Amino acid sequence: MLQLAALGRILPPGFGGRRALLLVERNLLVYRNGWMVILSGFFEPLFYLLAIGMGIGGIVGNVPGPNGVATPYALFVAPALLATASMNGAISESVFNVYFKLNFEKTYDAVLATPLGPGDVALGEIGWAVIRSTLYALGFVVVILVLGLVRSPWAVFAVPAATLLAFAFAAVGMAATTFMRSWQDFDLVNLVVLPLFLFSGTFYPLTAYPEPLRVLIELTPLWQGVDMIRSLVLGLVEPSILWHVVYLGTMGLIGLSVVGRRLDRMLLK
Repeated sequence: MLQLAALGRILPPGFGGRRALLLVERNLLVYRNGWMVILSGFFEPLFYLLAIGMGIGGIVGNVPGPNGVATPYALFVAPALLATASMNGAISESVFNVYFKLNFEKTYDAVLATPLGPGDVALGEIGWAVIRSTLYALGFVVVILVLGLVRSPWAVFAVPAATLLAFAFAAVGMAATTFMRSWQDFDLVNLVVLPLFLFSGTFYPLTAYPEPLRVLIELTPLWQGVDMIRSLVLGLVEPSILWHVVYLGTMGLIGLSVVGRRLDRMLLK
């Protein structure tokens, strides 16, 4: 919660601080009786882990992990699915739910009748998306810990890393939502998210791809999160991990800035 208030101080004028927490509280109250909606998003990556990581992993054996270190396949896949769970939670909340609130439920018209402004809406909704994704990350870390798929104390930082990844995707996802005009635009969202899920080193090491595709994958945000979380879970941490932090943090701040300006135009016109 304090991080939300801190963000409000470093962003351009128009972004709220503590008032954004009121919107987070509103979302908590809305989901109080619909917690199964949130919980359901946790199961998809879990099923992938059990079916592919544990199932196919018994056939595949070891694959090259970070720095080329031989890694059991289930241990290779688990951190990537943790990153995917965070991405999916952020996208679900910041794109699908925000689009409905913005264009059909008209939630923000009512919100702006209070002292809250567009900046508060942006920070509050992104903050709630991050909270939802962090819950997925916490649950997934517990699962891989129980399954014996954690090899290093560095894994304790996997949840903050997943939170950072969620912030980046939530901010950019909500920014993209402000440009959407119909439900058909969700096809474009899936067109981006599905390739990220399949090709960001989730199920295969980058060495399996040709060099041009490998370079392209290394520039994608989900791969940044996958590589960061995988390095933490395996204990293969190097200074280069700071690049992932800078990349995702910058992506999130840019997205948040765009959201604030877009909502200011859309809701106060």
